[in-house]
Amino acid sequence: MRVTALALPDVLLLEHQVFEDGRGSFFESWNERAFAAAGIAARFVQENISRSRAYVLRGLHYQLPRAQGKLVRVLAGSIFDVVVDLRRSSRTFGTHATVNLDALRQQSLWVPAGFAHGFLALADETRVQYKVTDFWVREAEHTLAWDDPALGIRWPLPTGVTPLLSAKDREGRPLALAECFP
Repeated sequence: MRVTALALPDVLLLEHQVFEDGRGSFFESWNERAFAAAGIAARFVQENISRSRAYVLRGLHYQLPRAQGKLVRVLAGSIFDVVVDLRRSSRTFGTHATVNLDALRQQSLWVPAGFAHGFLALADETRVQYKVTDFWVREAEHTLAWDDPALGIRWPLPTGVTPLLSAKDREGRPLALAECFP
């Protein structure tokens, strides 16, 4: 597995080793020892899969308390993935990192606890799988405004296209008003 650090501390892009032959291909999407060697000591308690049409935007989500680390992977289609540092004690507080993930490249994104996460589906029938380190708790759920100018995220939306959002995501709070981590 090849590990690449992104612009935010501890946010990692993981490229899995793929074994191919005449039958198809195989790779390990999770191996506790290999991930621990990469600095990811996680215990996953829940796995989620979303299916989205093109230009569905999900996020930017986080839980506080009961912060979740997330291991994100695209099963079908492609996404523009965004991670925002919400740890006030971090030198990168309020900044973001982005990466394109798709089903053709066998990659995963590690998003540690203390970050907001979201993505824009770039293709119809996009399926995203994410394992999380703590259970989803409605009372702990928060949404950061995806379009907060203070974040400066450049979502790859075609001219004139508005993303499809849930009611919860339309009501996200700007960073200046968001509840954040210490």
